Amino acid sequence: MDRYAVIGHPVAHSRSPQIHTLFAEATRQDMCYERIGPELDQFEVAVTQFMAEGGKGLNVTLPFKERAFALADVQSARARAAGAANTLTFYKGEIFADNTDGVGLVRDIVQNQHFTLAHRSILLLGAGGAARGVIQLLLAEGPIRLIIANRTAGRALTVLSELRASGVVSEDLLAHCQACGLESISAEHFDVVINATSSSLSGGSTPGVPAEVFGPETLAYDMVYGKGLTPFLALARTHGALLLSDGLGMLVEQAAESFYLWRNVFPHTAPVLQQLRVELLE
Repeated sequence: MDRYAVIGHPVAHSRSPQIHTLFAEATRQDMCYERIGPELDQFEVAVTQFMAEGGKGLNVTLPFKERAFALADVQSARARAAGAANTLTFYKGEIFADNTDGVGLVRDIVQNQHFTLAHRSILLLGAGGAARGVIQLLLAEGPIRLIIANRTAGRALTVLSELRASGVVSEDLLAHCQACGLESISAEHFDVVINATSSSLSGGSTPGVPAEVFGPETLAYDMVYGKGLTPFLALARTHGALLLSDGLGMLVEQAAESFYLWRNVFPHTAPVLQQLRVELLE
């Protein structure tokens, strides 16, 4: 039986084992999936040991995504654009790194939410790892503009500069992308507002954005999920947004992409997403 796992610190809360087990059962794959929670200074040792014991692949969660990228022998274009990896595949003694966060987000929005991103204006809040993991895939959808806004403008500018330096995204697409501080967001409507900050997860204050960025047809998307509306989605609704989505679909879709990279079979995600949604409501 092929072994896979999710590695993080902490990792006990991860739903990845449940998701991948459901995928494996539905597609009749002979595999098992577990959790690995090494101490912060033992990540590289844990990965190497898992590979040496015959493990086939790892999903990587906080705080190890950048170290996973650095540890790999080969990095995909998606991983290079993000500067981080959430999926490792082991093959013939080498580590291959990929990042499925961006494709997970886009598939959830376009396929599950039935919301096109082409020719849209997108406001991306945050410039940390969550934001970096999705910028390339958002730009690939062909938006009119993508604004990366962060509490510290310098951080947002650095992310954009690093993306340009990676050479992964064409200058034609980058021409539609800008970076600024939260205080510089113009008071105008956006078609999509995505919260990639940790505010909903940490319980911190929601990003301070003008109420005008939201409108009745704005899709407000929070990468975090939980029972009920996140603080960001509650704020968006207060300001008039009617299309609200949390990140549960992104979680399932990025897992499905990882599963496909490992098994060359793409699982049907709708039943898994529905089951997780029901469990959240219980």
